[in-house]
Amino acid sequence: MNVPLILICDDEPDLREMLQEYLEKRAFRVALAADAVEMRASVAENAPDLILLDINMPGEDGLSALRALRSENNVPVVMLTAAGETVDRIVGLEMGADDYLGKPVDLRELEARIKAVLRRRAEPAPKPVNGTAGQSVAMGDFTLDFDAARMTDADGEVVQLTAMEFRLLKLFAENRGRVLNRDQILEQAHDRSWDPFDRSIDIRISRLRRKIERNPEKPSMIRTVRGIGYVFDPT
Repeated sequence: MNVPLILICDDEPDLREMLQEYLEKRAFRVALAADAVEMRASVAENAPDLILLDINMPGEDGLSALRALRSENNVPVVMLTAAGETVDRIVGLEMGADDYLGKPVDLRELEARIKAVLRRRAEPAPKPVNGTAGQSVAMGDFTLDFDAARMTDADGEVVQLTAMEFRLLKLFAENRGRVLNRDQILEQAHDRSWDPFDRSIDIRISRLRRKIERNPEKPSMIRTVRGIGYVFDPT
């Protein structure tokens, strides 16, 4: 049985130790980093299954560390944010964070968020949608490969996707041409309790558009249906 390795990157020693003790009691393995430099070294050496990353750290902050990480690695990241840091939370999601949790940390909620993100990453590849051959779906200039859980461009280059972005594309592919409202998207692709004013879905769809649309300002594949939600039609 593979025991997930959680990398905790936070400059507060007491918080790192508290989270380590709690998670190890719940059968996780834990690695620790006090800053972005130690985080990168640990990622290279230990290949963690998930990173808990604090936004406010001295020196290189969590957002800068996430930006650098996402340029070469899709390991799931849960951001730790201080109360009221709405802007930082939104920026983190735009950069590819999988989830966020406010400080002071509720340990039971933290455990639930970690398990939800890991569960999304470990889900088996979906079955091909009706009208498609094999285990892939064409999306404009891109191909979504269900078996490999990845997307490639017209030149065969892999497009970096987070687990949440892949889950969203999977959901859209399974519901091609069908309008999905935000409630449906949150329930089916975002494994957490949600606030009706939560902008995380809009932020992630905006991020996906920047990756797959020829003109993200005038999207043709993932279109907004005003007052309802979104519809996916790559033809």
